[in-house]
Parts: sequence; structure tokens; C-alpha cells
Amino acid sequence: MSAISELSSMSRRKGPVSQEEKRASRRDNKAAYIFLLPWLVGLVVITVGPMLMSLYLAFTDYNLLQPPEWTGLDNFTRMLGDARLHNSLRVTFTYVLVGVPLQLAVALLIALVLDKGLRGLPFYRSVFYLPSLLGGSVAVAILWKQIFGTTGLVNQVLAMFGIAGPGWISDPSTSLGSIILLHVWTFGSPMIIFLAGLRQIPNMYYEAAEVDGATTLQKFWRITLPMLSPIIFFNLVLQIIGSFQSFTQAFIVSGGNGGPSDSTMFFTLYLYQKGFGQFDMGYASAMAWFLLLIIGAFTAVNFIASKYWVFYDD
Repeated sequence: MSAISELSSMSRRKGPVSQEEKRASRRDNKAAYIFLLPWLVGLVVITVGPMLMSLYLAFTDYNLLQPPEWTGLDNFTRMLGDARLHNSLRVTFTYVLVGVPLQLAVALLIALVLDKGLRGLPFYRSVFYLPSLLGGSVAVAILWKQIFGTTGLVNQVLAMFGIAGPGWISDPSTSLGSIILLHVWTFGSPMIIFLAGLRQIPNMYYEAAEVDGATTLQKFWRITLPMLSPIIFFNLVLQIIGSFQSFTQAFIVSGGNGGPSDSTMFFTLYLYQKGFGQFDMGYASAMAWFLLLIIGAFTAVNFIASKYWVFYDD
């Protein structure tokens, strides 16, 4: 008798439960709670506890040195008149709304190329995935700053063609674009997910389309995109949430001040400056909860809109 059949017969068993079965059930429950205990302690101490403390501090004036003083909604109303916060929102929204679609488009394009059955696919897959592992690191951010510096590699290449490149990092008109380019470069993670999704599309759809005389572009629009829409939606939600929380790249490239002229002042960077630079922890906590609401709103809109363009092949 298989384990499933045995469990099924046990579930159909009727009659009173013996004392031995009750003791065995209690032993199993106790073992389960013991194994869950480290996770529960971590959840309370590292996640839930700090979140509740942050929520309390959001309604206080707290500078880390003196006890917090309850101020009600003052921190939230203060945001309405904070010009630097408004600018940080503009920078962050630009980064998310431009960087995420570009990154997903590049990831999908590379996945389509790799899905053609190139020789040495594991090698190319690893090479393209590597930036995702390194893209958020301090070392890569420093390297990016050097490459796009006034005398960096990009301007040296442009000089070979007689073009005088700008100071990509020091010019307010190009500094944010340089960080968006760094974000697009880390397309490896969504590319791997796209590649896995492409492998799941049944080949019979393409064969039927070829019989009907469909072109490559028609097969892409009529088969690939609809069948891949759940994967696109998954990547979109993940990348939006991650992009709103981007911090390291802007901190390193701008030297921690969001410059030049606050052109790379991300919301998280401004939050960091308020909390740990100016010890305005109450205001920083309110900003953190405001960011949580923004991410929640974007995620909710994505889920609501998904029913109009995400196709599930049941």
C-alpha cells in the first residue's frame, strides 16, 4: 500500500482516537513547534518587532539621544512641504518607470536569443546572469562610477571617435541615466526566469502557426507574449518592488549626497540621510511607512490590471 493510500485510509477511519494516537499527535506537534521556533523568533525579533517600533516612531519626534516625544501626524503633514522629499519621489519614480521596462525588455530579448539553442548555452547563461549577482554590490557601483567618470572608459572610447563625452556622473542631466543604465545591466535574474518560461511554451503552437503561414513577428505577438504573460507579470512585480528600494548604487555613485543637484537623490537615500545623517528618526520612520504604502499601491494596481493582459493556459 502506498503512503497516499495509507493516509487516505487513515482519514476515512472512524471511531474514537486512542490515547496512544493522541500522545503520538502531541509529540509530532511538539517537534514541529521546536523546528519552527528559530523562524518564529527571527520573525518577531528581526521583522515584526522593528516594524511595530518604526510605526510608533513615525508618530513621534525622536533623535536617538532623547526619549521619543509623541507628535501625532506632524511627520506625515511635514512631508507635504518637504521639497527635497518631492524631488526624491520624482527621481525614484523616473528610475522605476524607465528602468524597469527597459530592463525587462533587454532580459526578454536576451532570453529569446538564448532560447534558440546556442552552442555553449550554460556559459552564456552564466555570463549574462553574473551582473545580477554583482549589480547591487558596492564594488560594482564604484566600478560604474569610474567607468562613467570624466576620464573614465566611456569617454576614452568616445574620444577615439573625436567625441568629447560629458561628465556622466557629475552632470545632473546624465547622472540619473547612468544609474538607470546600471540597473538595466543587471538583467540576468529576470532573463533566467524568462528563459525558463520560454521552455514551457508547447512547440505545437508554433508548428500550427507555421502551417497557417504566420511570420516570426506574428508568432511572437500571438503566441510567445500571451503564453509568457504570467512570467512577465511576475518579473514586473518583483522588479518594481526591488527598484523602489534601490539604495547602494545611488549612495556610491553620488558619494552619499544624492548629487549633483539632488539629481540622484533616491527616496531611500533621502530616508537614510534623515534617519542616520540628521538623527531625525521619527521623520525617517514616517518616510519608511510612506514608501511601504507606495509599493503596496503599485503592487495592488499591477494585480488589478493583470486580469486584462495576463493569460493563464489552464
